[in-house]
Amino acid sequence: MTEKLVPPHRPLILVVDDQRANRELLEAQLDELGYEVRQAVDGIEALEAVAEREPDLVLLDIDMPRLDGISVCRRLKAHPVRRLIPVVLLTASSDREVRLHGLEAGADDFLNKPFDARELLIRTKVLLKDRTLNARLDATEGVLFALARAVEARDRYTIHHAERVGRYAEAIGAAHGLDDEDTTLLYEGGVLHDLGKIAIPDAVLLKPGPLTEDEFAVMRTHSVEGERICLSLRSVTYFLPIIRHHHERMDGGGYPDHLAGKDIPLGARIAAIADAWDAMVSDRPYRAGLPREEALRRMRANAGKQWDPHLVQLFLALLDRGLMEKVAGSQLAASA
Repeated sequence: MTEKLVPPHRPLILVVDDQRANRELLEAQLDELGYEVRQAVDGIEALEAVAEREPDLVLLDIDMPRLDGISVCRRLKAHPVRRLIPVVLLTASSDREVRLHGLEAGADDFLNKPFDARELLIRTKVLLKDRTLNARLDATEGVLFALARAVEARDRYTIHHAERVGRYAEAIGAAHGLDDEDTTLLYEGGVLHDLGKIAIPDAVLLKPGPLTEDEFAVMRTHSVEGERICLSLRSVTYFLPIIRHHHERMDGGGYPDHLAGKDIPLGARIAAIADAWDAMVSDRPYRAGLPREEALRRMRANAGKQWDPHLVQLFLALLDRGLMEKVAGSQLAASA
């Protein structure tokens, strides 16, 4: 037999139903299809089973004691990792409201009781294929974030810089009124903003002194290089404006595209403030970090020239309320 590069994987399906006959019927049908099956008798047991070993698919009855299926689905879909597990809600009801509640909770599909064997086969195959694709996509994003951390690790002076930029950007976005989805994007975009520096030679990136004009030209390519690295990945499309444009200026004097004013994407305008602040107050090989009051003076003086003045005001108000200390505290807690 030909040796496989990818080892065979037998998908694990969790069947959750308080009726034993239903569980056993589903297990018998799925076992015939070559799947591994685990059972849970209610919502609480289902969550415990998922925590113990993550399944590739959950077939979840709606009406159960202790914790109903919609509540279980909602908890799984709110989890940063387990949200990628496909969930099929099992129901004997044709009630429109029940289905709407299921969709609202994040269900990927529905399966009507009594079960049709062919329908079960088709729906299971489709969702398991989606699960595989999502897992690969998630792994690809993980590699990008690992690369971003690797950029920091090259230079002890910038360690944790990207994390702080992400946290500052996230806070500015929230103060600007953006929702959780957008503030999460700002955090992740902040972490990735300097990804392109992985393409910058050590002689330039780690130089213990000011850069020459030619060296600075090389350094400025990092924003375009970062975008190039991510360009083919649809999952990070929304990060691209932050990665490419976080060095643009409101007066048009930035790079790489000399955008000005509101032509600079909002995420990039926010990340630019977060990035510049952390760069000013942090030590570098060729200079010590600026005192807080001097950094504040420069931030105010360049509002409207380098940075969006409205966003600068939001950021300064956040600093007054202890944002810098909160971010530093969260980093200490994470590294403890």
